[in-house]
Amino acid sequence: MFPTVFSQVLILFILISLGYILTKFNMITKEGATQMTDIALIVVTPCVIIKSFVRPFDKSELKDLLLCFLITAIIHIGFIAVSAAVFNPKYSKQARVRRFAAIFSNSGFVAIPLQQAIIGDNGVFYGSAYLAVFNVIMWTYGVYLMSGDRKYIKGKSLVLNPGLIGVTLGLIIFLFSIPLPKIIYDSVSYVAALNTPLPMIILGYYLAKSNPFRVLKSIPNIVSILFRNLLLPLAAMIIMYLCGIRGTMLTALSISVCAPAASACTMFSAKFDADTPLSVGLVSLSTALSLVSVPIVITLSMLLA
Repeated sequence: MFPTVFSQVLILFILISLGYILTKFNMITKEGATQMTDIALIVVTPCVIIKSFVRPFDKSELKDLLLCFLITAIIHIGFIAVSAAVFNPKYSKQARVRRFAAIFSNSGFVAIPLQQAIIGDNGVFYGSAYLAVFNVIMWTYGVYLMSGDRKYIKGKSLVLNPGLIGVTLGLIIFLFSIPLPKIIYDSVSYVAALNTPLPMIILGYYLAKSNPFRVLKSIPNIVSILFRNLLLPLAAMIIMYLCGIRGTMLTALSISVCAPAASACTMFSAKFDADTPLSVGLVSLSTALSLVSVPIVITLSMLLA
């Protein structure tokens, strides 16, 4: 199973390399990367989620989906508690970035393409639950963590974020077994197919614009990456297994948990005047190291499943 998972992750890194090369040849500008990010986040991600919900209503699947919501909330609460205990609690700019990078995985741009490639639509179906809860917590606690001020937590941003919109529409389609016309379903599928190449090319851009190895000069930075890539995902996977989670759900949630640091770490850092260069380094290096860490965690989850 490890070679299979490794090959899927390697494909993602080939796409990342494409973004890196295009950037080095000045074929992707900062404005272009920003626009691609908006397209991937606002348009592509909801289409991926909606596509995964286009299926006949099944009570057992609904029960599993609600269980995924609960598990994801518990996982994030645990990650927040651990990061608060490990990293400096005084909210220095660097500590805020390290905690954010350790807590939040790239459960949209990286996890969903992997779930689609390794498990299929069922994996995305369960992974979308993780993404929905992830968005709610990121736009509340994540905003507070990076800004240090509750005034930045706005109800509009919380309710209208793309991930939650996609899950809401998808749930309506699933709960009421709404059939999508073929022309609509095919259009959604074509847009959803962009979720693998587009985010990877964007990550390649940021890798080309940063020096990720500078973060290795600080032990707290290394600890943040180790927590994000291995320690927290392995702990979450073991706890889920001990709680009786098996099969596709265990693998799908493990993929979401073990994804590298969220690219939102850099966007939030820039927006709220944290240490942006540090965030770029943590996200970039975490993404590079995921070539090894992600196959390890996913293979173990598939063995346990």
